[in-house]
Amino acid sequence: MSAATVLCLAPHVVFRFDETRQRWIMMAPERLMLPDEQAVEILQLVDGKTRVGAIVDGLAARYTQAPRDVIAKDVTAMLQDLADKGCLVNGSPDAAAE
Repeated sequence: MSAATVLCLAPHVVFRFDETRQRWIMMAPERLMLPDEQAVEILQLVDGKTRVGAIVDGLAARYTQAPRDVIAKDVTAMLQDLADKGCLVNGSPDAAAE
């Protein structure tokens, strides 16, 4: 995964706020994930249009107390882990149809 990579949720994954639990959840077939606050903030920026580098830039601008390279390492590791699990895929969900 590079700074130029664009990610989106896999078609079988739902990321939403669950009123019952009063927290954000990520659901996939036979799987429920409860992302922490940092993961939620990152996942809210994954839209199928924004490059990973732009996500890191936005977070680095918001959280100036953390060095950009540390933010980049953590964001990339989290997104790569979710991509390895099949929760995130390259490009927008409409990319195959274009």
